[in-house]
Amino acid sequence: MRHPQFSLLLLNLEEYYFEQHRASHIINKGCRDERKIRGSLKICSKSIIFEPDENLQPIIKVSSATLVDGKTEHLFQLDVAGKLGDVVQTLHQLYRASCLDKMGDQAAMITAILQSRLARTSFDKNRFQSISETLRMECKAEMVTPLVTNPGHVCVTDANLYFQPLNGYPKPVVQITLQNVRRIYKRRHGLMPLGLEVFCTENDICSDIYLKFYNCQDRDELYFLIATYIENHITEHTAESYMLQWQRGHISNYQYLLHLNNLADRSCNDLSQYPVFPWIIADYSSAELDLTKPETFRDLSKPIGALNKERLERLLTRYEEMTEPKFMYGSHYSSPGYVLFYLVRVAPEYMLCLQNGKFDHADRMFNSVAETWKNCLDGATDFKELIPEFYENDSSFLVNSLKLDLGKRQGGKTVEDVELPPWASGSSKALESQYVSEHLHEWIDLIFGCKQKGSKAVTACNVFHPLTYEGGVDLNSIMDPNEKVALLTQILEFGQTPKQLFTTPHPQRIMPKSSSRTSSRSVSISESPVSPNEESFEDLTEESITLVLLFTLQSQLFHLITDGSIYSTLKMFSKESKTLQRSVSFSNMALSSCIILPGDTTVITSSWDNNIYFYSIAFGRRQDILMGHDDAVSKICWRDGCLYSASWDSTVKVWKCVPGETLSNKRNCFELLAELEHDVSVNTIDLTPSNTILASGTKEGTISVWDVTTATVLHQLPCHSGTVFDAAFSPDSRHLLSAGEDCCFKVIDVQTGMLISSVTADEPQRCFRWNGNTVLSGSQSGELLTWDLLSGKVTERIKGHAGAVTSMWMNEQCNSVITGGEDKQITFWKLQY
Repeated sequence: MRHPQFSLLLLNLEEYYFEQHRASHIINKGCRDERKIRGSLKICSKSIIFEPDENLQPIIKVSSATLVDGKTEHLFQLDVAGKLGDVVQTLHQLYRASCLDKMGDQAAMITAILQSRLARTSFDKNRFQSISETLRMECKAEMVTPLVTNPGHVCVTDANLYFQPLNGYPKPVVQITLQNVRRIYKRRHGLMPLGLEVFCTENDICSDIYLKFYNCQDRDELYFLIATYIENHITEHTAESYMLQWQRGHISNYQYLLHLNNLADRSCNDLSQYPVFPWIIADYSSAELDLTKPETFRDLSKPIGALNKERLERLLTRYEEMTEPKFMYGSHYSSPGYVLFYLVRVAPEYMLCLQNGKFDHADRMFNSVAETWKNCLDGATDFKELIPEFYENDSSFLVNSLKLDLGKRQGGKTVEDVELPPWASGSSKALESQYVSEHLHEWIDLIFGCKQKGSKAVTACNVFHPLTYEGGVDLNSIMDPNEKVALLTQILEFGQTPKQLFTTPHPQRIMPKSSSRTSSRSVSISESPVSPNEESFEDLTEESITLVLLFTLQSQLFHLITDGSIYSTLKMFSKESKTLQRSVSFSNMALSSCIILPGDTTVITSSWDNNIYFYSIAFGRRQDILMGHDDAVSKICWRDGCLYSASWDSTVKVWKCVPGETLSNKRNCFELLAELEHDVSVNTIDLTPSNTILASGTKEGTISVWDVTTATVLHQLPCHSGTVFDAAFSPDSRHLLSAGEDCCFKVIDVQTGMLISSVTADEPQRCFRWNGNTVLSGSQSGELLTWDLLSGKVTERIKGHAGAVTSMWMNEQCNSVITGGEDKQITFWKLQY
């Protein structure tokens, strides 16, 4: 069986393969020993390549610049004589391009030749899978693989995505069924927004196709066409939605880092933007690793270049003396050279392509994990991080299974397999360990987040060359082709900083309170603790929740106040007879909120008449009235003897309340402890169980998070485009969920104030209850909906009321629910799992 010899990696960097012709290489023409070697003649932008049919014959590559130098003669005979004129004309054009003095001028002329060829051809519609397919779009593009771009035509129909290479290599057409597409990402290529990557599996690190377009309009149009085939594509695959899943333990550290790399334009097809993973372990001498000791781990709050204090001081001294633009590190933490340094044993062809057919010096190869870590810690110019292969199950990249001749080191030792640390014998738990889970957000801040650039990057000693950052240079604004080529070469070879995903501090992972630190065990750097296809925690949200009507209550009396001007009375019902027992009118205006104090003897209710009323259940009479606001009171809460009241007068007030003696005429005593000022009307509030943090939602869509103890705003976010209907903290107080008039649910990280998830419903959700993952909401149309917040999908719909669901109560066990609606009905529900 014949093994193909030709590869696009035989081309020079930024060289194109145009066409091939069946031909013979004639040796010793006219002599007695004349020979003809059959093969394929390939016309490329900087060379011609002859690939013999026989494996034993070598490939011949002739540079375009030497086509007429007279020193070397090669004679080729084309099978189709009629093609000779076109081939000769093309070779003359390429020779003229190679004779231009400046690289930029050469590149411009070759680009013009390429574009002319693409313009004269189009996608072959006979390649469609079905004659019934409808063409949606066709344009020119290049398929990107490591170190190679292959020009051709892209075509999208109503069923498939096609790419047809101009040269028919490696196959006439690449076809992807749109229904199989799971993820698509817009990419930067050479710091320009021209790339698009398509994945047909959810967890694979490698994509099905990476395309680079000649203008961003074509890229964006193709993205839109494919995205229409992916349900909830935009909402499902954002950095914030993955963050929420990671925070709550539904995806592993490995999976989260892989998702962030994808979202930040990192791709295995682009070595200048290969996925970057952190060094985790700092101990490479112990026989076993103790994962309970912090000193076992690298400090994830610092970039590699700042881990060695003495080296950092030297770098900072140079930085202070430098003129603008200033940078601390002369090399990057990820570049094509560094990636291939790690992967040379499994991908030697890429290293040979990058280094003109040679491996690096044996002493500079990836010989030992410990040596490499030490050099990253101490070396003057070595600041490289790791790649995802270090945390996968496949450790073949560390083994010289191809028996490559990688040279001999100074001591005479032959370079073979990578030398592993003494502890590398068991299953790796390092990346998923508790220490890393608790500190990974600090490294994310450096690579993908708020410390990536700007003043925070300077403070964190995390400043690289300006050309490595998105927006560092606008290649379109550079008119000089030579300057543009030089900059592009530097960008591609030096490495690129990921696209910034977060501009505020990344929240910490929520660690289970019951978990203990991982015990001491043997760890391997070559094996992954969690497979890319496995979950590190059990997903508890997959069970659907069924709601069944049940007339039961946990307390003797139940109250419910529904919103709207019609309802101005407090009604109480008997649990046993299920009949109305008492109806009390407080005001000629609507009641807005109602609570029962501990002990079930006193009800507090608020009204649009600016007042708050206290009612004694035992004695059946109004006990007191608090005239606390200058406009309608919209919501009240009671915690530990304190009353919290929100109002349309733009304030939230905190009252210390000492209830009066119910057997006497003594009234309650109210002391105003704090007043939280807002710019507009406040519609809803909620408190954390500790009573220290309060959230407020306004009629203009703003969510404010307050420190109640100091009466100061911690975060203020414009979350919704209309009224905030409801807001509530998760049981662990880490997240705040809000529902608004704009049909959106928003999840905020309480610690950082970061908006980390947004889910859009079909209609406004007026009220809800949630347990941190699953949400039960009442809609404008009267439906009850259960949501899996991590996926942003409705898992159950139940018809609840004839009008909007305006009120909802749920017990602490989350198994009994009471709802009230605009249809003047209250309904009792039992949740069954």
